[in-house]
Amino acid sequence: MAKATDDSNDSQNVTQFIETLEPLLGEAVQAIRQIILSASPFIGERIKWNHPSFFYMGDMLPFNPKEYKRDIAVFNLHKGRIMLVLPSGAKLNHESGLLEGDYKDGRRTIIFKHLQDVQLKELLLQAIIVEWVSLVV
Repeated sequence: MAKATDDSNDSQNVTQFIETLEPLLGEAVQAIRQIILSASPFIGERIKWNHPSFFYMGDMLPFNPKEYKRDIAVFNLHKGRIMLVLPSGAKLNHESGLLEGDYKDGRRTIIFKHLQDVQLKELLLQAIIVEWVSLVV
């Protein structure tokens, strides 16, 4: 089984990254962060692709690292937008309409406009993350 090492989880660097954001953007990102981390005790976080990202820390069967099976989601915060990219989001059968895009590589995205939008989508986002975790355990 492939297993993440304990030092792969880097909450301190994620916190420092969020603290550098404009306050309203930082509040929304922090809220999304808490929703994702609360979905499972096996979710870790780190800076990957220059943004906060979330990954599965539990045991998994061996896989090709280029398949990004361990990666759950990564923020894309360019130009102040709040986009959450799920590299393997196409595997989810979630019919909420929250997952957007039809990328050939299997990515799906979720767009948030501001903190209130995050709060409105909280239960749906948490359900998506719980579903993702259920597919890998």
